[in-house]
Amino acid sequence: MASPAALDTTIAVVTPENIAFDYQLAGPFRRLPAYLIDVGVRWGVIVLVVVCLALTGLVAGFAGLSSFVLATGFILYFLISWFYGTVLETYFNGRTIGKWACGIRAIDTEGRPISGKRAMLRNLLRIADLAPLVALSSFTADASPIFLIPTGMIGLLTMISTRRMQRLGDLAAGTMVIVDERGWRLPVAKVDDPRVPALASFFPGDYRVSRSMAKALAIYAERRHYLTPARRREIARHLAIPLIDRFEFRADIDPDLLMYALYYKVFLTDTSDDLADLGPLAGFSPLRRDQNKPQGRLGGAGNPIAPTEAASQVSPKPKTGGNLSNAKPLERPISQTQIAPDNQRATSETGMTQKARTRPEEPR
Repeated sequence: MASPAALDTTIAVVTPENIAFDYQLAGPFRRLPAYLIDVGVRWGVIVLVVVCLALTGLVAGFAGLSSFVLATGFILYFLISWFYGTVLETYFNGRTIGKWACGIRAIDTEGRPISGKRAMLRNLLRIADLAPLVALSSFTADASPIFLIPTGMIGLLTMISTRRMQRLGDLAAGTMVIVDERGWRLPVAKVDDPRVPALASFFPGDYRVSRSMAKALAIYAERRHYLTPARRREIARHLAIPLIDRFEFRADIDPDLLMYALYYKVFLTDTSDDLADLGPLAGFSPLRRDQNKPQGRLGGAGNPIAPTEAASQVSPKPKTGGNLSNAKPLERPISQTQIAPDNQRATSETGMTQKARTRPEEPR
């Protein structure tokens, strides 16, 4: 007997450009706390407004205060109950206060932000998802039968029966609720350049990057192996220029090497480690203030942090029919007097040939 498959709450949405996005669906146990928070917010706003109006009427000595406050309370209850979710989901990217607190939001089934029409339709049908209603008097005899408790069984059964966990309002509006956690997994990049740990030691120990910068570094380190060296420097230069100016690195430093060193410091360096082994940078300083000082680097080679060329340029020998841009010029130029006899000789030979071709044959 085959074992039942595990419940998968991840759904893939394919765009017209054939790009697939994976979304994690929000189940009923994640949407229920969001709904309860929204109920509390709605009633809190209604009570706050009614209390403020009552206090204002008492201070002003307004006659017929009770009737006015009661009418205002009913109007606020109607407006907030029916349009609270519509307005917030339309203008706050599918989120209400409860959804924002629980980390979920509503989108359409194609992965696009929810529109005002869809938001209104899914919120108007919420009353159907809360059915059946149970009177409070069923639990206690002292309670008035006008107090009803929504059970939400219709919405729960509909959610567990659909592939996108949609209630009746979602099915009618073409929407679904997803988890809006902006998490990302750190790509593991292998650092195989010995200059990277040495250069990373020149960053200040208390330097901290922002979350967006850390994500950019992680993605760059993951994908740099698929790029050419020239393309790496072109991409890294936009992020490296502010770092060069801030920490006063040399202007001829390789931007790709600098970004790779910053990635190493942010993600791979342990603060409890000892001082890094400078290795290839022993006796060399990449800082601008030490540029004019004598560099006692081991080996006596050139600048170890400068961009390296992919291949050396060699001047090829000119060939027949090839590019003669690299050919050496003649030591003594040919004068026009030397060219003229050759041209005249060629012209006379050509004329004789043409006469021989046009001369008629003599009769025998």
